Amino acid sequence: MIKVVGVRFREAGKVYYFNPEGFELKLYDHVIVETIRGVEYGTVVIAEKEISEEDIVSPLKPIIRKATEEDEEQLKANHEKEKEAKKVCLEKIAKHNLDMKLVDAEYTFDNNKLLFYFTADGRIDFRDLVKDLAAVFRTRIELRQIGVRDETKVLGGLGICGRELCCKTFLPEFAPVSIKMAKEQSLSLNPTKISGTCGRLMCCLKNEAETYEYLNSHLPSVGEFVTAHDGTRGEVESVNVLRQKVKLLVEKGDDKELVEYPVSELKFKPKRHKVSVTAEEIKELASLEDKEGSSKLQ
Repeated sequence: MIKVVGVRFREAGKVYYFNPEGFELKLYDHVIVETIRGVEYGTVVIAEKEISEEDIVSPLKPIIRKATEEDEEQLKANHEKEKEAKKVCLEKIAKHNLDMKLVDAEYTFDNNKLLFYFTADGRIDFRDLVKDLAAVFRTRIELRQIGVRDETKVLGGLGICGRELCCKTFLPEFAPVSIKMAKEQSLSLNPTKISGTCGRLMCCLKNEAETYEYLNSHLPSVGEFVTAHDGTRGEVESVNVLRQKVKLLVEKGDDKELVEYPVSELKFKPKRHKVSVTAEEIKELASLEDKEGSSKLQ
């Protein structure tokens, strides 16, 4: 077992483990740590604990020190410099007529590297841009292409629910979201209803996917013939997943009527509720589906 603390560098970003090196650290303490990018400023979000060495990526980097007032001032100065760097980069992008959208600029804490995050439809030849930026800022320059989900995570905003975006507030990594999840939950496949600010399927579709999958596995399929506890046999017209009720179309003499039963009162062979997506639906919604499951931001 080895002692570690969890440190986060960006709001709702991924948590990384570090060696506390004897420092008494509490939650939300600010610390200076060594990373593969250089010296960075982070926040303790997981208090000191012991974990198995198999659960960490070796070598475990140490905590250099608790952040001081000078470090706090350095961080503020870096943020001001980042604003200026972004303006300069936008001018250079226009100068080189590059088809790319600048999203953010970020200095490492020790100013050893300046990173620019951008989005683009394809590959961009930015070698001349890097040379120009290096000549202006006199430091290592890195341009990193990110996806639309990462862009939205950086910029933030409000979702259709009226709350701040999950990716901006608490979601550290993106999970793959599929059209089948929306269909499993009986949602309208209207792109305006199930897509988020980023233009991809909403991340929250993943939240209840397992619950709906479990509930659907206890229901018969629409169109299937089942028998009720009173001997009535009928065709499944519709199902209410959350209430676990089924409407049957049954014959009453020469007429047919809908009768609702709790699923517990029906006899049928339980089977996995299969959700199929038509070729037309796939074609219409293909641009919304995003299989990328991890964030490219630290």
